[in-house]
Amino acid sequence: MLRNLFKLTLCSGLLLSACTVGPNFKPDKMKIPDSFVEQPQVATLQEVQKTEADMKDWWAQFHDPMLNQLIEEAIKGNYDLQIASQHIIAERAVRRQAQAAWYPQLDAAMGGGDDRYSINVDNWPIRPGNPSNHPEASVLTYGARASWEIDLFGHISRQVEERKRIVEESIESRRAVLLSLLSEVAADYITLRGVQERLTVTEQSIDVAQKSRLLTEKLYIHGLGNTLAVAQAQTEEHLERSRLAPLHSQEERLMHAISVLLGQMPGQLEEELQVRRPLPSLPSFPTTLPSIVLANRPDIRAAEAQYAADTAEVGVAVSNLYPKFSIPLTFNPNASALYQAFQVGGMSWSFMMMATLPIIHGGRYTAQIAQARAEAEASRLGYRKTVLKAFQEVEDALGDWRHDDELVKELDQAAIDSGLARDRAAKLFQAGLAGYLNVLTTEQTALSARDQAVVGRIARLRNAISLYIAMGAGWQGRQLTDTRLPIEVKKQNALARAITR
Repeated sequence: MLRNLFKLTLCSGLLLSACTVGPNFKPDKMKIPDSFVEQPQVATLQEVQKTEADMKDWWAQFHDPMLNQLIEEAIKGNYDLQIASQHIIAERAVRRQAQAAWYPQLDAAMGGGDDRYSINVDNWPIRPGNPSNHPEASVLTYGARASWEIDLFGHISRQVEERKRIVEESIESRRAVLLSLLSEVAADYITLRGVQERLTVTEQSIDVAQKSRLLTEKLYIHGLGNTLAVAQAQTEEHLERSRLAPLHSQEERLMHAISVLLGQMPGQLEEELQVRRPLPSLPSFPTTLPSIVLANRPDIRAAEAQYAADTAEVGVAVSNLYPKFSIPLTFNPNASALYQAFQVGGMSWSFMMMATLPIIHGGRYTAQIAQARAEAEASRLGYRKTVLKAFQEVEDALGDWRHDDELVKELDQAAIDSGLARDRAAKLFQAGLAGYLNVLTTEQTALSARDQAVVGRIARLRNAISLYIAMGAGWQGRQLTDTRLPIEVKKQNALARAITR
């Protein structure tokens, strides 16, 4: 009879296990434009494929071997990335804990000892040979206790689904940390090279200012100048020299920051980074950027995973209104001697089918459902807000990219024109038609224009980084090579599917 009851219970569980209550997650459909306002042209399929290919290792588009090396070392050694990896491992362990509720639970126990009872209780057995005449008994017990919850209405399934979505969210959070790391390393490195180039320009400006001061003083000594000109020349030299200290301070801070991002002590890379190198090359972006690339952004994918997890939590709350079935089993033999422990007379066990159904709880479970539904709706709205924020960041980055292009062109042209003026002043001086002070003045102007051009190029390169990060570029090419934490790579999420519908 017990065997038939067990078979009936097992078959019922298998047949009804698909009866999972609560809402199933459906990706939120949002009307999304095919292109950006700053780039109204609609991208072709070939442009979409090229954009996705370029975004995987976008830092390689700057054509700087040292930047590539720093990126690789940062991915291996950065502590924020390692911490995020551990969070994923922890969330996966929590998911396995939730999955364990699907299986029977079994515990074993064993014990033994002597019991001494009060002599003031009648009919206690008196052990022969006991001088105190206190009732005593030796007890040996062992056994097992098992239980199995039949997940008829999806209480366990919804919990597992929720934990699965939270794992996905932690994966996307790690990808967001990776993107932030790539952005910081690249931006700090580019700024460092720009600062070093500005240092070179400043040192040349100091040299010119010093020559101008010496010439002014010489003219004054020969009676061809005045103290005002000397004071102005001295002031100009001091101002140029004062620009060195802030630049050196910024250079040291950037080198320290890069070292820490790579998981190393500040200053460990100073000797290598102090060697001055030119600014990296400017990458070429496609003329059109498809809006579908935003599906790569980890914050959008994480927001969607959060929405899915909260939807599963609604199912957990709804399942609390339904009966819960379990099969408890206990096996607990007792004996007063070891040789009696395994005899039939010492056997003791119980097996039954248990069901619990909530009846009156003062509206607690319905309140939990209302709370879960509100949180799921808040997550859906948060998902939409994240999508809008992503579009805003891309639009801003595209606008900055376009305007910075105009700025850099003007600054570069100013540097070229000032260089021509310097060359013409030098030719006039060689022909005896102008004084050498004019040559130094035009040289100073050319160097100042060159410094402004360097500042513009730094802003242009940093804007390129911002545009890559706004599009969610970088994690696609790094996940499969991270041997410390194998993570599946999904090309598109529900947002991408919604866009292509």
